[in-house]
Amino acid sequence: MNKAWSVPACLVCLIGCTSPTSAPVVESQRAALDVAAVHDRALVLDAHADIELPDKPSRYADADGRSKVAPDKMRAGGVDAVVMSIAVGPGPRDEAGYAAARSVAAAELAAVQALAAEPGVALVRTGDELVAAHERGDRALILGFQNALILGTEVETLDTFFADGVRVFALTHMGHNDFADSSRPIFISDLGRHEVTEEHGGLSALGEAAVRRINALGGIVDVSQLSKSAVLEVLEISTAPVIASHSNVRTLSNVSRNLSDEEIDGIAAGGGVIHVAPFRGYLFDSSDPQLDADIRAARRAAGVKEDYLYPFELYWEMDDPEVQATFLSTVSNLLGPGSLEDMLRHIDYLVERVGMDHVGIGTDFNHGSGIAGFDDASEAMNVTAALLERGYSPAEIGQIWGGNFLRVLRETERRAEKSM
Repeated sequence: MNKAWSVPACLVCLIGCTSPTSAPVVESQRAALDVAAVHDRALVLDAHADIELPDKPSRYADADGRSKVAPDKMRAGGVDAVVMSIAVGPGPRDEAGYAAARSVAAAELAAVQALAAEPGVALVRTGDELVAAHERGDRALILGFQNALILGTEVETLDTFFADGVRVFALTHMGHNDFADSSRPIFISDLGRHEVTEEHGGLSALGEAAVRRINALGGIVDVSQLSKSAVLEVLEISTAPVIASHSNVRTLSNVSRNLSDEEIDGIAAGGGVIHVAPFRGYLFDSSDPQLDADIRAARRAAGVKEDYLYPFELYWEMDDPEVQATFLSTVSNLLGPGSLEDMLRHIDYLVERVGMDHVGIGTDFNHGSGIAGFDDASEAMNVTAALLERGYSPAEIGQIWGGNFLRVLRETERRAEKSM
């Protein structure tokens, strides 16, 4: 087995022993073995997690104060690989703001490089390196990138990040930047932030150039967090398949952060993959009128006057800690703990709409994500069990967990080499 964990010997005996005096196989034990075997064979890959900086307290860390995708938790859950995203939030679009973003990015890059220096952990850059790490039983880290604020206005800086090992590139986070519009613009509100719904109408000229450069380098363009117009423009420009590293279905959960059917269809038509996140704010049933009304009431009670549904949006702008804490607690209680059923509902929708080749999993751990049954990497096998119970085959589960991502990674490499 490649995973760090293994099936207990007593259970192996129950399956493998043929003596007439052997105890009969208990159905639940056989089922546990089947789950473990399927999970072990798959390349279990998380397409997006944020980076927890050591010695820096975070509201998003695990209950133990550490990263939800720490290598020991990856081993415990049989997670083979995680895309660790060098990411920054919104900030001023001036030299001071660009410098601050670059400083955060440098610290996050150093943190992943330090993790990769640990025994049994590897920083991988290619599909072949990813497969080799899986075969060795190492935990593989792939570098991602989120928010071109880090680039300032210099497309050429993408080359530096690619040389450092970044292979997955998302142009926006919350708020527009010089490259593209975000799916989460900052609205005019009583809280003091002002930003128009659209600035570029999708991508700017810098954004278009960035997509072309990422293609040329052999990186993967990640459309998560982009506005719909920007996603559709990326799909027109990109010469290679793209991914959404952590985006759910807007038809099921109507928040701007999720993907419309048009975006989903376009990503799939280009050979790309949509990775579903176990994030309650992307999974809740927005067709429930009472839940919708209660979330909006909580937002207005906290001083958010605009009509933007995303449950947790704008909380960081609440200067009064008590108001912020009350708001977060109220919305969290309204959403509940979430469940694997919520997540699988989105996976089922995607599979039915665009097929098995275009679905994956990207947790967004370390940035507020987590549901009952899948709250950190150590619980990843619960997802495999739930998929099996739902009728997915071992081969299909292998595609969802990492096979589809690997296909896109190799295809971007191939097309970049061909264009040279």
